[in-house]
Amino acid sequence: MKTRVKWIEDVCFMGETGSGHAVVMDGAPDIGGRNLGPRPMEMLLLGAGGCTSVDVVMILKKSRQDVTGCEVVLQADRADDHPKVFTRINMHFIVRGRNLKAETVERAIKLSAEKYCSATIMLAKTAEVTHDFEIVEEGAAQAE
Repeated sequence: MKTRVKWIEDVCFMGETGSGHAVVMDGAPDIGGRNLGPRPMEMLLLGAGGCTSVDVVMILKKSRQDVTGCEVVLQADRADDHPKVFTRINMHFIVRGRNLKAETVERAIKLSAEKYCSATIMLAKTAEVTHDFEIVEEGAAQAE
């Protein structure tokens, strides 16, 4: 895997991925940023959220669960002093579907956290990572 990060101006950078995608990252206004993109540390949380969400959806589908949606809200605390690593991360999953089994959702989240999600497992080296979830039952399609 290879990426490139190029300085644009002030504390604004353009990240380019090996797969051909680009993202602007910017620092906070108090250090000269103009809020043109997410902060680099926000990108780390987004990456972990994306990584674990892919796992959870794939595991639920392989478990023959009728999953129709998955969202994860990540809330993190950082160290007060440099390096300001993440010290605590909570991942709250909101899983939508029909007749989803809570134990299967819980198992999917646990497998992602402990075996499959490289991003979460790396972050867990410095942060206490916790997980919780809720299931939103989707009804049959309704006529309007």
